[in-house]
Amino acid sequence: MKTLSEIDTTSKRAVRGAGFSWGIAEEVGKNMRLLELFGLPGIKNLNQFLKDYKEKQFQKVTLISDTNNTNKYPFCPIILGVNFIDQVNLLDKKINIQISNVAFPLLFLPFVSRASEMIGKRIFLKIEEKEFLLNLNQSIYSNYLKNEILEVCNTINISFIENSNSFNENEWKELYKLSEDTFVEETESLKISGAGAGLTDNDWRYW
Repeated sequence: MKTLSEIDTTSKRAVRGAGFSWGIAEEVGKNMRLLELFGLPGIKNLNQFLKDYKEKQFQKVTLISDTNNTNKYPFCPIILGVNFIDQVNLLDKKINIQISNVAFPLLFLPFVSRASEMIGKRIFLKIEEKEFLLNLNQSIYSNYLKNEILEVCNTINISFIENSNSFNENEWKELYKLSEDTFVEETESLKISGAGAGLTDNDWRYW
């Protein structure tokens, strides 16, 4: 089994060899490490994308808006992802973002996962019927478990989830009340340990 370090380094060099800058190549290396760590087929999709990149044309988006369409060529997932990260502090103010006709959409996904950590919000991403909940780049919950190549998708929908507690105030107060019992135990324990503190037979006194 290949290590995450091998995956990162080899992916980075392959992307650089395909003509991308070293800066972008390094970002993709991190992304492949992330996809493979979460059990998604990153290497499989990157390998096919780089083959296609030599022979096909892809649309490069610079400014991402609420609705993003391309009629001629599919969007390049790497350039799309780089710009998403660069603009995420503005994009998270939007209710929903829709991007149509994206090549190899799984390669775009880790950019969004990392953006989730940057803004401190979970992000819900839907690639047609494949759903992904991105949790601050710490985990990915999904209904998609296949080990396959996704060459293109018609639509990606992205929404930002505002932070909120999963519990109500009463539940918190009840739990906090239970936690106060620990404070009592700690206080009694300190009293007991303090009562025994003092000189022992092994202590030396100098007069």
